[in-house]
Amino acid sequence: MKDLISNAETINKLLARYGVKFGIYKNGEFKEQLFPFDPIPRIIEHNEYIHLEKGLKQRVNALNCFLSDIYGNKRIVTDGVIPEEFIYSAKGFLTPCDGVAPPKNIYSHISGIDLVQSKDDNWYILEDNLRVPSGASYPMIARELQRRSAPDVFSYNSVVDNRNYADLLKEVMDYVNTGGINVILSPGRYNAAFFEHSYLAEKTGAVLTTGRDIICENDNVYYIDYNGKKQRVGAVYRRISDEYLDPMTFYEESVIGIPHIFEAYKKGNVALLNAPGNGVADDKGIYYFVPKMIRYYLGEDALLMNAPTYLPYYKNDMRYVLDNFDKLVIKDVAEAGGYGVVFGNSLTKEKKEKFITLLKSEPRRFIAQEVIDFYDLNILDETGNKVPRKADLRAFVLTNGDTKVWPSGLTRFSRNPDSFIVNSSQGGGFKDTWVLSR
Repeated sequence: MKDLISNAETINKLLARYGVKFGIYKNGEFKEQLFPFDPIPRIIEHNEYIHLEKGLKQRVNALNCFLSDIYGNKRIVTDGVIPEEFIYSAKGFLTPCDGVAPPKNIYSHISGIDLVQSKDDNWYILEDNLRVPSGASYPMIARELQRRSAPDVFSYNSVVDNRNYADLLKEVMDYVNTGGINVILSPGRYNAAFFEHSYLAEKTGAVLTTGRDIICENDNVYYIDYNGKKQRVGAVYRRISDEYLDPMTFYEESVIGIPHIFEAYKKGNVALLNAPGNGVADDKGIYYFVPKMIRYYLGEDALLMNAPTYLPYYKNDMRYVLDNFDKLVIKDVAEAGGYGVVFGNSLTKEKKEKFITLLKSEPRRFIAQEVIDFYDLNILDETGNKVPRKADLRAFVLTNGDTKVWPSGLTRFSRNPDSFIVNSSQGGGFKDTWVLSR
């Protein structure tokens, strides 16, 4: 471990040199910042990982069943498990996707599931990311650099090798490929995760492209290379949000999408990873119902728990939220990246009254959760001393004919000692996640 710590500064310089940064485009301005790496790994014991793996597979399988159902027969609504209003009012429910089944009927090919471990050693799911989950490349390259600097550390500590992520991703793309090459579709250089797009393209052998190099003809998708050669595309790992994917179907002013690609997808002539419309499943209001989905579709009890969650949409839950407002965290279901999160005890009396008025007028817009006292992990501060900070884990689950959990993950931490928010967009850092083999 001393070797890892002693090389931390060098590794962060290399990460900066390789462009391992996180960009934020907001209010018409692009800002790029380093995503600081901490050398002290999160360690997950073997038996603990086995439990996590089973629970994550179960959850993602149920969510894929839900997406297939909700864009199909909608049995879960007909049977009264989820109120109809929660489906059709979800920002991520896309009407053009209704009745459209993706190749092999897989909706969430790459799922990013965010968890925290509480101080009573239970793991809680905080949210499900099924649209364009990012972050796998950061622990991949950090581990690669650490292996160069201290190769014996990993074998001595029986750390499971995490270099298979690209192979898992390629297997998924190949499995759903409808005939042609695999491409990774990026919005371009100024996207927040552009480093990841280029890194994963290199590692998987897929073609990194933007919408300018893709055309649709006769309901097929083609890539035009630098020589002007046209190649059929069978699978698109798209790192573009649903609304910008196809200006002919979604946001008509999009300049980064591909006209008519949705028509090719509807005809079954190209696979889109992840499927358009997945946002309905990672809506924070729908999150409340995932344990019920697991019971409904799989006939099993959830192995991993949601954080204790309340829906102001229900009268009893609204009453509880109002009575316990100061000890809850309230989240706007349409926000992400750590935005739209309000801790009840942080508001002044005036702001609290104003917020409660909004909550009562738009109950579907919010969920409330108990504040989980989750583990602090040690990080190195600016002076090289170990200090405790809040940290979560984004686990990556990949689905083709089977569902597999990558034995690693992105551990993010807050650099603010008083903050529970760990997102990179909020100034957090990241560290490697060690899964032990025994």
